[in-house]
Amino acid sequence: MKAMILAAGRGERMRPLTDTTPKPLLDVAGKPLIGWHLCRLKQAGFTEVVINHAWLGRQIEDVLGDGSSYGVNIAYSPEPEGGLETAGGIARALPLLGDAPFLVVNGDVLTDIDFAAAHRKALLLPEHISAHLWLVENPPHHPNGDFLLLPDGSVQSEVSGDNGLTFSGVGIYRPEMFGGIEAGSAAKLAPVLRGEMRQNRVSGQKHTGLWLDVGTVDRLKEAQAVAGAWK
Repeated sequence: MKAMILAAGRGERMRPLTDTTPKPLLDVAGKPLIGWHLCRLKQAGFTEVVINHAWLGRQIEDVLGDGSSYGVNIAYSPEPEGGLETAGGIARALPLLGDAPFLVVNGDVLTDIDFAAAHRKALLLPEHISAHLWLVENPPHHPNGDFLLLPDGSVQSEVSGDNGLTFSGVGIYRPEMFGGIEAGSAAKLAPVLRGEMRQNRVSGQKHTGLWLDVGTVDRLKEAQAVAGAWK
């Protein structure tokens, strides 16, 4: 099974840090932010990793190389400087991801989601399910959440009141879900997921452990403290 780390974002809210360094390479307790994902993916049994990149993407390739220093094999999916959005980036990378379900992880989060359990989940993914998402409690900067997790484990897009949860940026997807996106075209992930939800093809689970969206300088400092404790 393969994993993909999304690393094509510009990181506007992290400027000026990201003017010269792509966000996935920002230092977090002595290691690039993306390096924590690579270490945990390797520990979970993932050895084939695809990374997309756009803004300053050459730096990502120069720093991570073929992945051997992390014990994995990295294949890169470069995009135009402006990026292709999440679904567009995944669609472009499909030739590298193969025909089986794969794990996708946002490169700008720090989390202890169990990637080994995700590996097992993907192998047992029911045929009628095209996506399985990890959801978390709504952080202060996203109080309304994204989706609704039902008691039967299905995920729906209709959120009302305070019953919504936030998508963690970690999910398992079948490649067929992106078949309608022309390679090289930009497309957001949320509309694709909502279309699958309308067909009851999305399942999910709530993660109650660590999850941090490293989207601002203040949250980068928080990530450094958390990762420092891991070390």
